[in-house]
Amino acid sequence: MARNKRTGNRIAALLGIGLILALLQAGHALQGSKALIPSVDELLRTLWEMLGREKTYTRIGVTLLHVVKSVALSAVIGITLGMAEGLVPYLHALLRPLQSLFRSIPVILLGIIMLMVTRFSKEWMPVLTGCLVLVPLISEAAYEGCVRIDTSLTDVYRLDSRTTPRIILRVYLPLISGYIRQAFVNACGMGLKVVVTAEYLVQTADSLGTAIHNQLDSLNYAELFAYALIMVLLVLLLTGIPALVMRLMEMHKKKEITIG
Repeated sequence: MARNKRTGNRIAALLGIGLILALLQAGHALQGSKALIPSVDELLRTLWEMLGREKTYTRIGVTLLHVVKSVALSAVIGITLGMAEGLVPYLHALLRPLQSLFRSIPVILLGIIMLMVTRFSKEWMPVLTGCLVLVPLISEAAYEGCVRIDTSLTDVYRLDSRTTPRIILRVYLPLISGYIRQAFVNACGMGLKVVVTAEYLVQTADSLGTAIHNQLDSLNYAELFAYALIMVLLVLLLTGIPALVMRLMEMHKKKEITIG
């Protein structure tokens, strides 16, 4: 049953990709001789040529490094902040309007504000802009995990002492790990989009955001759409790897329980 479901999901995913290509081809055909949208064969040919250039991989590497830094920094700040909010409800009420503000502001406007009020280098601007969006996402997940913990599981430890860093690391973190893992998967995909937008604004050297800006300026729409396709593939990769790692960890745990 599970195998048939996985096969059906894969077939549906392939059909979904085919639908996207069909819509792209239809958009190209509707525009006629003055089409700005490339045809499917032109897009795939351009993508193949770009994948043969070393510069393409340099840009992907620079952007992925920004995403990794942003997600890692956001995870440390977000988990710490979210757990503090869960343990101190007043803190959550105090910070909730600020977090809602960061979640609701459009990314491009957030990047412009960062440019206006900070003096960070172009290398750190995409990272910090990503943090402003991702920290509320991760902290909210950590907070929800804390408030939904069965109190009977923590009261035993509280009988001996107050909440200490040791109890937080050995009791609270394992209990909220499911919420954090899901937030991490979402943060990876969201982080890429935020980082590329920030790179586009600040013109970070050798990044995907700058490459998109350059192709738009030169009206090279085929490469512009090819970069968009690369970003789609990267989002699938960034969201798929954490999910795969979590699935492997769960399988390993089940195997240990079965052996035990």
